[in-house]
Amino acid sequence: MLSLPFASTLVAESTTQNIINVAYLVAIILFVVGLKKLTSPTTARQGNFIAGIGMFIALVATLFMENIVTYEWIILGTVLGAPIGFISARKVKMTAMPEMVALFNGVGGGAIALIALSEYFVWTDGNVGVTTDVEVASLLSLIIGSISFWGSIVAFLKLSERIKGSPIALPGQQFINGLLLLGAVGLAAFLLLSTGMDPYMLTVAIAVLAGVLGIFFVLPIGGADMPVVISTLNAMTGLAAAAAGFALGNNALIVGGMIVGASGTILTNLMAVAMNRTIAGVLFGSFGSSGGGGGADAGEGPQGTVKSTDAASAAILMAYAQNVIVVPGYGLAVAQAQHTVREMADELEEKGVSVKYAIHPVAGRMPGHMNVLLAEADVPYDQLVEMEDINPEFERADVAIVIGANDVTNPAAKNNEASPIYGMPILEVDHANNVIVLKRGMASGYAGIENELFYLDQTQMLFGDAKDSLSEIVQELKNV
Repeated sequence: MLSLPFASTLVAESTTQNIINVAYLVAIILFVVGLKKLTSPTTARQGNFIAGIGMFIALVATLFMENIVTYEWIILGTVLGAPIGFISARKVKMTAMPEMVALFNGVGGGAIALIALSEYFVWTDGNVGVTTDVEVASLLSLIIGSISFWGSIVAFLKLSERIKGSPIALPGQQFINGLLLLGAVGLAAFLLLSTGMDPYMLTVAIAVLAGVLGIFFVLPIGGADMPVVISTLNAMTGLAAAAAGFALGNNALIVGGMIVGASGTILTNLMAVAMNRTIAGVLFGSFGSSGGGGGADAGEGPQGTVKSTDAASAAILMAYAQNVIVVPGYGLAVAQAQHTVREMADELEEKGVSVKYAIHPVAGRMPGHMNVLLAEADVPYDQLVEMEDINPEFERADVAIVIGANDVTNPAAKNNEASPIYGMPILEVDHANNVIVLKRGMASGYAGIENELFYLDQTQMLFGDAKDSLSEIVQELKNV
């Protein structure tokens, strides 16, 4: 029969664990609700807040788990990490948002890998009997987390242009990647089966091989495919977290990781479809190799004459139009012109002009980049129209004004089989009655090819910084 103090302790521990489980359940529900709201621009900010509350609840509940030995390192990590994350998120420019997402995702993958590594060492030092399934989950988390961390670091460097965005590949790159993956998995299997080997050296070797694989995995992928890469690495981080949660027996980590992994996988597929690419083609192909000079394979290039215009002419053309479609791209983000384009739209609407924004799913450098950018300028959500819905409207548009978008508006994707972007769904800007393109110059986009749109009869180029050009248009509109 149990003594009273021991029985009281068991009851207290059981009650605490039940409270923690209830808190985890609430957190998981908030994760799901938040993710659901993230599917619409009108509720995305609310969804992000709800999911954040869920994460806060999960973190607080975890701090009450009985197997936490000391809080000193937790407090130190919070004191150091919270200000860095808060200040970074507040200071980041919209142009730097894609690399920030890649970096934060990498930090998550790295944290999971370190957790798996440290937990494995704890079990080994304490000679704790660990079941094979838990050991497998730990090693899987270590491998995937290391790949995600180092792959995300390379994606960050490419997106921030600290290294060139075009592919960097070694001869036999895919063969080398295969050997690295085989080596990491092989060492993990050997560690599971062996009894007398030093687990420290083997686990570190596994982490190193997986890390090198992460680097070599992303280096050969060009900038044009970065939206797919980011969502893929995000999915991998989620799967690593789920595996770590299984190893730790943490239900919130398991479910949260699976939600991230599943949503990242779905997003990866959607991005690939939007580019008319297979996921395997993106991750193991060489589409990005056109990033530096793919135009060589695209035939003789566009034929025709480029016609330039000025802000006054552009303003008059739009002021007397009935329907204007704004096509934003990465150049809009670079110029930080989202507020100015909103001001231009307001001026047009005062004159009775209907204004809509055409959103391509891979415009910019990450999924949803243009939605986030325009939301910052409080552009009405009902004016943001996805590619499938806006394309039929270009034929009725009096003016389409393209601001920094390139490959996603290139008609070569439809009519030039030699083009590296052939087959990629595009915004059919070439169907508009008049097209005004705002660009600094005639530089090519990520795919490294000229845009046939620039040479069409109805197209006029307004050269210069997008923000300055839009400011001039706004002033001219006020005078019309």
